[in-house]
Amino acid sequence: MHALVVNYIIACFCGVIFHESKTTITEITQFAWFPFALGLGAMFITVFNLMAITTQRSGLSVVSVATKMSVVIPILFGLFYYKESLGLLKILGIVLAMVAVYLASIKTRDGLKIKPANIIFPILVFLGSGIIDTTIKYLEGEYIAKNDTPIFSATIFAMAALLGILYLIIQAIKENFKFELKNVLGGIALGIPNYFSVYFLVQALRSDILESSGIFTVNNVAIVMVSTLLGILLFKEKLLTKNWIGIGLAILGILFIAFEKL
Repeated sequence: MHALVVNYIIACFCGVIFHESKTTITEITQFAWFPFALGLGAMFITVFNLMAITTQRSGLSVVSVATKMSVVIPILFGLFYYKESLGLLKILGIVLAMVAVYLASIKTRDGLKIKPANIIFPILVFLGSGIIDTTIKYLEGEYIAKNDTPIFSATIFAMAALLGILYLIIQAIKENFKFELKNVLGGIALGIPNYFSVYFLVQALRSDILESSGIFTVNNVAIVMVSTLLGILLFKEKLLTKNWIGIGLAILGILFIAFEKL
C-alpha cells in the first residue's frame, strides 16, 4: 500500500508537470469531468485492493484473466453507444484476443480454480476494470479537451493518493504502520509509467488508428503478450504449450483487427 500511494503521488505530479497551462485547484473543480475523475480515482485504488484480495485467495492467473477479459465491457460500449463497425475480421480478432488472454494467463496445467466463496472478488475485478476503461472512453469523447488530458489524469491519481493516505493514517493509528525505503523507490518506478499508461490510452482513443473497440482489444492483449515474454526473459518462466498458443493467437488477433482498418 505504501508503494501504491507513492505511485499515485508521482503519477499526479507527472500530470501537473506535463500540463501546458497553469491551472488552479479552484479551476480544476469547475471542469465538467471533475466529479468523474474523483470517481475514477476511488475506483483505481478500490480495484487494486480487490485485485490483491483475489490474488491472495485465488491466485495471480485469476486476477490476470478477470482484468484483461474486462475489455469486453468497453468493447460493447463502443459498438452499441458509438455505433462502431463490426466486420468479420474484427469479430475474429476480438474472439482470438479473448482466447489468447485466457491461454497466455493460465500458468498451471489444471487451469483456474476458484472456491465458490471467493467468486465475488474476480467478478468485482472484472466489472471494476471494465467500468474504468469504459468511463475513460466516454469522458475522452464527451468532456476532456485536447490539452486537458494531463490535468485530468493528475486529478484521478490525486484522488487515489488521498484515499491511500487516509488508509495509511488509519494503519498508523492502529500501530500497523511500517515504513520502508524500498516502497518509496518502487512507488516512484511505478508512478511514471502508470501516468503515461492513462495519458497514452486517451491519446490512442483520440487517434484515427483504430476505433475504441479495436484500441482496447489490442491494448489488453498486447499487455498480456508482452508481460508473458518479459516473464521469460527476466524471470526465466517456463511456459506451458497453451501459453505459447495464447501468444500466437494474440498476434493473430492483433493482425485481424489491424487489417479490418485497411
